[in-house]
Amino acid sequence: MRPAVTRMFVSAATIAAIAAGTLAGATVSSAASAPAAEPATSTQNVSVLAVNNLGLSVGRAKNWQCFLTRSGFEPWEHNGHLGTNSWKAAQRLFNAQGFYGGSRLDVDGIVGPLTIKALQRFLNSYGFGLAVDGVVGKRTTAAFWQFNGVPVEDRRCV
Repeated sequence: MRPAVTRMFVSAATIAAIAAGTLAGATVSSAASAPAAEPATSTQNVSVLAVNNLGLSVGRAKNWQCFLTRSGFEPWEHNGHLGTNSWKAAQRLFNAQGFYGGSRLDVDGIVGPLTIKALQRFLNSYGFGLAVDGVVGKRTTAAFWQFNGVPVEDRRCV
């Protein structure tokens, strides 16, 4: 068996044994309180920390980060990985330029349908002619790829 598969089975067996032992030995007076039983992390925290390059290579993502910096919306990272700070900067840009369709979005760094719609409106302002549907399809990723041009690996964002 491969080491990764073995670790997976051992981990699953360990979790099952811990859960079974905890539940079997619990009584009304010794059961854990609700806060102690909650998971250590939430799904939202995991998604917020995720990198979402929307199909861009590292070099093209650096171009987007530099574009944001030159536009006055500093992402505080120029590493080619579009994480929370990069998307917060993009959301601030989209808010400032009215790409949320007349409303403002709370800047949270999460790339949801409203941010995708704002990105599509932004790209359309450069003539891409995308449907503003909030879906990251082939046309949206191709337009985002094209907008961010040829990657320049040693680009300085000044």
